[in-house]
Amino acid sequence: MITGTDVLPQELLRDLLKRVSRLFYTTLVVVPADVRDQVSLAYLFARAADTIADTELIDRPRRLDYLSQLKAQFISDHIAWAQVRDIQQAIGPLQRDSAERMLLERLEDCFRLFQSFAPDDRRRVQRLMTTLTQGMEMDLTVFPGESTRDLAALKTLDDLDRYTYYVAGCVGEFWTDLMCAHRRALRSWNVRGMSEVGVRFGKGLQLTNIVKDVAHDLQRGRCYIPESLLSEAGLTARELLDQSHLPRLQPIMSRLVRIAVEHLDQGWLYTMAIPRTETRLRLSCMWPILSAGESLKLALTSPDLLNPAVKVKIPRSKVYQIMALTAGTFACGYVGTAYWGRLRKQII
Repeated sequence: MITGTDVLPQELLRDLLKRVSRLFYTTLVVVPADVRDQVSLAYLFARAADTIADTELIDRPRRLDYLSQLKAQFISDHIAWAQVRDIQQAIGPLQRDSAERMLLERLEDCFRLFQSFAPDDRRRVQRLMTTLTQGMEMDLTVFPGESTRDLAALKTLDDLDRYTYYVAGCVGEFWTDLMCAHRRALRSWNVRGMSEVGVRFGKGLQLTNIVKDVAHDLQRGRCYIPESLLSEAGLTARELLDQSHLPRLQPIMSRLVRIAVEHLDQGWLYTMAIPRTETRLRLSCMWPILSAGESLKLALTSPDLLNPAVKVKIPRSKVYQIMALTAGTFACGYVGTAYWGRLRKQII
């Protein structure tokens, strides 16, 4: 898939992934080799878009413009190289994180690799990126500032559902389409039907992030807990800055957690529909679901959920424990389902 010397060589692609996210790089090893480049590059494009959206040294209208320029590269098969270089030159030097700076520096190479993909794989990445960037545009338009001074909230549960689709649910569609096209064991799947289940899977993972990161998002001026839910408890987004309001918030968080678990239940059905012979694919789905379950359990019991000084996060040792258990039993459905069942009982 990677040919010639004018595109990103595999060893440099791996190094870039390792720098950008060591955890993603670690879990990537279980993704089957024939789809690993597509998944890797899609991840890097998503991180590049996220970096553009989060570069606070550039005002929001310009960030939206650069994000629009990046999205434009995925609307057709024509790459506007001048626009790609403009993004690199404008955003790259402003990155304090060396990994993100390196990612922007290699953006042109990433697009050259993208052009080497088969047409159907390019189409899949294009659809993913044009959807993902809508979520980032939503962040930049719904939330007017970068701090608690300009704190704003989503309005309704429908807004939250739409947001989780944009930033994560669409990944389930991409993943399903890609795997069904390349993995013989999945070719009997109904792509449309399983894509809908995959969307639920992605939404569950994103809702998990929203629950556990609520305090840090508030500090960035973003409240993903809808105003409609807060008003039912007589709360406002600004009152969540006071940790003493956590008891009043708990019923709302429990409701969001239940929604997340219902989505993740669908993710587990999705995982168990993968033939046992596709051990790598099963593991790549088991790991995020079980990690999300552990995170939800931790968030529900944490007295520091609204404390921005505390990161509500399961220890890496727990992640490795999940990986060891499931890999050691070769993605056994009985073992994994028993684990997920115990987690569910502890969460809801």
